[in-house]
Amino acid sequence: MPRKKVIIMGAAGRDFHNFNMFFRDNEDYEVVAFTAEQIPGIGDRIYPPELSGSLYPKGIKIYPEEELPELIEKYDVEQCILAYSDLSYETVGHKIAWVNSLGPDMRLMGPSTTMIKSDKPVIAVCAVRTGCGKSQTSRRVNSILVEMGLKPVNIRHPMPYDPDLTTQISQRYEKLEDMDRYNCTIEEREEYEPMINMGVILYAGVDYEKIVRQAEQEADVITWDGGNNDFSFVKPDLLITIVDPHRPGHEISYYPGETNLRMADVVIINKIDTADYDFIEEVRENVMSVNPKAIIIEAASPLTVDDYSIIRGKRVIVVEDGPTVTHGEMPYGAGYIAARKAGAEIVDPRPFAVGSIKNTFEKYTHLEDVLPAMGYGKKQMEELQETINRSDVDAIVIGTPIDLGKLIEINKPSVRVRYDLQEIGRPNLEDILGDFIKEHGLLK
Repeated sequence: MPRKKVIIMGAAGRDFHNFNMFFRDNEDYEVVAFTAEQIPGIGDRIYPPELSGSLYPKGIKIYPEEELPELIEKYDVEQCILAYSDLSYETVGHKIAWVNSLGPDMRLMGPSTTMIKSDKPVIAVCAVRTGCGKSQTSRRVNSILVEMGLKPVNIRHPMPYDPDLTTQISQRYEKLEDMDRYNCTIEEREEYEPMINMGVILYAGVDYEKIVRQAEQEADVITWDGGNNDFSFVKPDLLITIVDPHRPGHEISYYPGETNLRMADVVIINKIDTADYDFIEEVRENVMSVNPKAIIIEAASPLTVDDYSIIRGKRVIVVEDGPTVTHGEMPYGAGYIAARKAGAEIVDPRPFAVGSIKNTFEKYTHLEDVLPAMGYGKKQMEELQETINRSDVDAIVIGTPIDLGKLIEINKPSVRVRYDLQEIGRPNLEDILGDFIKEHGLLK
């Protein structure tokens, strides 16, 4: 029988994982191409032979998603796999209609097909949207495990943005210098640096079967730190899903975030300190309507600022976490809220934008008051630096999880905004993790 020809539509993460788990050694299918969307600069690469396996000795070409019609016709494609996240149901529907109009079937692959089973207990932190608060929740979970005398090893959802994917097959991070060794982008550093500073070993990369087996060798418990609103690559024994009352309704209208919500053992309603009461209640009702058995925890993300006097009453540019305010569709983040509290005058950054930063504003038209910290490569980091430095303001508010001033040279006074998870009431994460540890016999 001829092999069924397939294109995997992705964004340098879930697409590669689905290939590795299901298609790599599957002689019933031929993956003729990957397509890339959502993240700048990840098209026009090769998924290399070192990752693609014996059925693909030359690797697999990656194309921009806009070339999908030509690829389907060229290769007589029978099936397309939608394999990236943080998409509204309306967008998913349009993608399905687009693919079906060109002839192929559209497929969405689920946990049973793609999750890796570990021989160590697994705690996964996922979300219903980008920017809900996975990072601070993951930090909180790992810090509790460390305080309880355990050794967690954190596995991070992939961000393989370097042009050479062979350098990213399996990456182990123990020291800050490891981020330089692996040529990490701003987006990677935002996630990795806080975990490394906590003393927790972190793995990331492309081949997650290999990553999980390596992590098992040194972990008492594995923690999964999700990306966007994707579901875990590793089968969890405890799934914690974060929801965001700043975007009520998104928990049941975005793919695959609702999957995380329906599977969750614990749901954290985050940011209750800055959200409207009616929105909090709307989110709570939606959670209970699709997953009434989940334990609900309320949490705040209190903000701290280095020195409010630097921005109080001043004209400022606010720099926010890139994914949160771009495809996460948040018009603002922690930096904006802190600047408002300080009485700063928030200046529109768009007139100062250059290069790909300018293109980002043209693509994400909802952005007006914040500058996304785009840094998917050296050139884009240079353009971010130029945008900040040519801005006509008194100071810069940095709302990213890392100190941006260590990566680029900023020619104005700046302050960092920090935020951590703070549970309200009981049960809290200590209670949940204490029960988890007893159930799995992790402490003798």
